[in-house]
Amino acid sequence: MASSTHSLVASDVTCILELCSALYDKSASEIQIKINNYLRKQTGSSTVFLVPLLRETEEAVVQVIGENVLNQQMRFPLSDNVLNTAVKRRCSVEGTPSELDLELLKNLRATISPEPRTFLNVPVLHPEEHYTVLVVCLVDYDDKGMSETTCTQLVTELFRYCLGTVLNTFAYEEEKQMRLQCQSMLSVAKNIFSHLGDLADLLREIMVEARKLTNAERCSLFLLDSDHDHLVAKIFDGETSSETLKEMRIAKNQGIAGHVATTGEVLNIRNAYSHPLFYKGIDERTGFKTRNILCFPIRKDDEIIGVAQLCNKKNGLYFDVFDEEVAMAFSIYCGISIMHSLVYRKIQEAQARNQLINELMIYHMKVSDEDVEHLLNCPNNHDVPNLSDFGFSPRSLPWDEMACYTLLMFQDLQLDVLFNIKRETLARFILFVKKGYRDTPYHNWRHAFSTIHFAYLLIKNLDLINLGYITPLEALAFMVSCVCHDLDHRGTTNSFQTKSGTALADLYSSEGSVMERHHFAQAACMLNTPGCNILDGMPREDYTKCVDLIRDMILATDLATHFKTLKEQQKLLEGFEKDDENHRHLLLSLLMTACDLSDQTKDWSVARKTADLIYKEFFTQGDMEKTMGTSPIEAMDRDRAYIPTLQIQFLDSIVIPLYELVAQLFPEAECLVTSPRMNREGWIIADVLFAEQWVNGGHELLSDPKLDTQVMDKMKQNGYVSDAK
Repeated sequence: MASSTHSLVASDVTCILELCSALYDKSASEIQIKINNYLRKQTGSSTVFLVPLLRETEEAVVQVIGENVLNQQMRFPLSDNVLNTAVKRRCSVEGTPSELDLELLKNLRATISPEPRTFLNVPVLHPEEHYTVLVVCLVDYDDKGMSETTCTQLVTELFRYCLGTVLNTFAYEEEKQMRLQCQSMLSVAKNIFSHLGDLADLLREIMVEARKLTNAERCSLFLLDSDHDHLVAKIFDGETSSETLKEMRIAKNQGIAGHVATTGEVLNIRNAYSHPLFYKGIDERTGFKTRNILCFPIRKDDEIIGVAQLCNKKNGLYFDVFDEEVAMAFSIYCGISIMHSLVYRKIQEAQARNQLINELMIYHMKVSDEDVEHLLNCPNNHDVPNLSDFGFSPRSLPWDEMACYTLLMFQDLQLDVLFNIKRETLARFILFVKKGYRDTPYHNWRHAFSTIHFAYLLIKNLDLINLGYITPLEALAFMVSCVCHDLDHRGTTNSFQTKSGTALADLYSSEGSVMERHHFAQAACMLNTPGCNILDGMPREDYTKCVDLIRDMILATDLATHFKTLKEQQKLLEGFEKDDENHRHLLLSLLMTACDLSDQTKDWSVARKTADLIYKEFFTQGDMEKTMGTSPIEAMDRDRAYIPTLQIQFLDSIVIPLYELVAQLFPEAECLVTSPRMNREGWIIADVLFAEQWVNGGHELLSDPKLDTQVMDKMKQNGYVSDAK
């Protein structure tokens, strides 16, 4: 029974045995050539080729046609193809060239001559699972009068004996290809990891390698900007890694890349223009014609950090399942290298930060023992009347003695005693901080002194420590924050730093409050300077808490932060809980802003001089912006800024509401509201004087002391004599 089941009907058993004994090659191509030649002779066909099938992807593979090994194997879908008809019916199907895959037909015409007329597709089933594993194509099989039935029997009988060898050879070759691919991947990884130092260079190299691995014409790499829900694209269409990358941004959920970033799925699109997610507008703008796309996610662990998009398989082909596997393996190296590059960049940022600090220290940070000794034993009399009054202007004190008064304020509040601060250490710290300020018109050491003086006034006159509004530790942090809050200020705003792409912007722009973060970094540097650490005598827990407080209070001087927290600060009027650390934090942030703007609580003359200094800085920045080709805002444009109006707006929107809130919390601070209101009246009066000179440029009037006399005389006429002394 067994013998009759496997009896040969059309084949010569000797020929089959001879062929089977010859199928010892490890090369799938060589085995296919031997089988093709055998069947060509047995069936009388002009050419024979095998089409192995990939069950998972429903793809057909062609590596050899007759004796011709293709330079690159072909993979194409079975759908809408005459081969698929044979697979579905599980029987032989005759076809014509027009029914073949176009790329396959192109290769056939290049291989055989004359033009093929007919061919027979014979499916070969798996012996156990009974699905089609390959299709045998017999080209012009009927030239010698062979029937379809006979040809089918010859094919079926042959593969009854040699199918196992063929499948095992295909599997072996696939394993071999995977091993070579792994070696290639290791080489690629080594090359990629050598570019970690520069993220842009790394991205360019990743795209070069991706194009090589998949034989693509173009590669785009999208990194996820989670803060803005954008994909930031780097497009590379050159042949060398030195080509310039073009950058564009798209929404995270837009198009093919957005779909992959959102779902984490691989998209292999064989016809880009027929896909609903494809946006052809970019092709129209660039002139590039996209045929097919392979888009895959780049992950760090389970998190998607980017998307790679390959366009147009070369030689007119499309991306196949092997390209998908290569791309996904490659994406692992991409994710690792990108994350390591970002970490490396953080290290570089830290080094840049240290370089900035060292630059500052080397440039003008040197305090001698003689300077410290002179400060500690200053022979001058510092018994200034009204020093502790809210109305006293610290700007009236001599520049050279401001360090002395700073030391005296710390001592008067007994902060040195409470926290075991050595006098020499405190003196050296103050002198270092003084040297840490640049010679800008406004944001200089004099402004820092005015700020800490106002903090001293608040602590002393409102009795903040004894009444429990703040702790002694918070008072120390408050004083340190005020004196350090503008360290190394460059006379320019946060927006200018960001727009100009400065080193400070590189370090801090992603976090916001660029200058304030730099001021805190400089303060930390001062505290870490040998002989300057005034916090060194406190327990570790208090030390950490104090540094955190200093950071938060310095950041609070950014007016953008003030506006964000103002509503929370206003809620303090509903009831201030002294034991609530968050309430004290909100209060300190409010008082920091009050200290920073404290010049507005002085008389008209101080307010006018302060405005003069501020606009000198503003106009300098505005001039720089113009040279950079950008248009400055009105307040910084010397050709447009009308100072009285700008000052009135500043007082109405920020200053007066700020001190009104302080006065509501502390009724004894009501005097802090009086001066800003009076100064507002002064600017209304000055408005008339400015208007008279505006045609010829009125900014010089701001620097003229005569303006004080004119404004104050007018105030007297208007009945403000007692307030405008």
